Parts: sequence; C-alpha cells; structure tokens
Amino acid sequence: MAAAKLPALVSSAMAQARPKFNIFMKYARVELAPPKLSEIPQIKAGIAKLLTSAKSGAWKNQTVKQASLNALVGAEVIFWFYIGECIGKRHIVGYDV
Repeated sequence: MAAAKLPALVSSAMAQARPKFNIFMKYARVELAPPKLSEIPQIKAGIAKLLTSAKSGAWKNQTVKQASLNALVGAEVIFWFYIGECIGKRHIVGYDV
C-alpha cells in the first residue's frame, strides 16, 4: 500500500522543488563562478584598500555593530576552513595514519 503511494509522493516533491531549484541554479551560476580576468584589478584594489585601512588604524573607527559583524564573518571563514580540513583529512583530530 505504501509502495503504491511512493511514485506519487516523489513526483509531487519533484514538482514542488523544481522552481526553488531553478532559482538556486540562477544564483549559483553567478555567485560560484570564478573571477574573470577583467575583475582581477578590482580584487587587487580591494585588497590594497583593506591593507591600507588596517595599517592606518581605520578599523578603530568602526561602530560596535560593524565590528561585531566583521568578527562574525571572520569566525565563519575560520570555521569553514576547519570544516574543509576535517573533510579533507576524513578525521576530526589529526590524520588517520
């Protein structure tokens, strides 16, 4: 009885998921694409601006909200790096030798 309902449930789930998947793919093509050669000067300018503001002490003039958001973004980058390391090692602590 349950096996007879399975194809209908699967087709219903696929029909409901298709529009959301299309939206996901639309943004994934844009956001996950590697940078183009024309964008490299903008990237270099952004990094230079970041380094200049770090050297000049401009980070001291941030509001508490901006500083907390920057700290959260930094923590997120570190956490994703750690998760990638765990996936690459296939082990949480150390290498499985």
